[in-house]
Amino acid sequence: MGIKDSQVPKLQKLAKLRRVSFPYLSSLLPFSPEPSTMNPVVEPLSWMLGTWLSDPPGAGTFLTPQPFQYLEEVCISHVGQPELNFSFNPFHLDTHKPMHRECGFIHLKPNTNKVAFVSAQNTVIVEVEEGKVNRQELCITSHSIARISFAKEPHVEQITRKFRLNSEGKLEQTVCTATTTQPMTQHVHITYKRVTL
Repeated sequence: MGIKDSQVPKLQKLAKLRRVSFPYLSSLLPFSPEPSTMNPVVEPLSWMLGTWLSDPPGAGTFLTPQPFQYLEEVCISHVGQPELNFSFNPFHLDTHKPMHRECGFIHLKPNTNKVAFVSAQNTVIVEVEEGKVNRQELCITSHSIARISFAKEPHVEQITRKFRLNSEGKLEQTVCTATTTQPMTQHVHITYKRVTL
């Protein structure tokens, strides 16, 4: 489904707001008024598509009991190929400085509900997670994790994620991690509101 001419000014305004609010992303996420045709292989994941902004801020902990909050923009898109492209771009709640970065692809095995999530992170981790999509919920667990040879310890050893579209039409993500010094615990939980499709 294409974007109506009347929607273009609104999307341009949102794109300008994104450049002001998230200036580090402006060169990575160009405005495109017309999306590619959806590949039927990834149709079961179409509920994830769009640009999403945290609403409210996300909350998490990592290695210490001290909680933190953060803002995040998520872009999940397609270019007509049999996978989705994604980027997760969190920012410090107060300073708006960029934090962790993650990008990659979501693949769906044709004619099944089996999903593979391939991610590269600026925390020097590359991972493959696998799982299943069930209606508007995706649950995945790390299949393999690799890191550079001089990565700081403690090392992440396992990751689980759950995405779901809630009854309000918001996307929720919960990430749990296990490290060499900590058992599996919830790392972050965040809810996003879709701002563009």
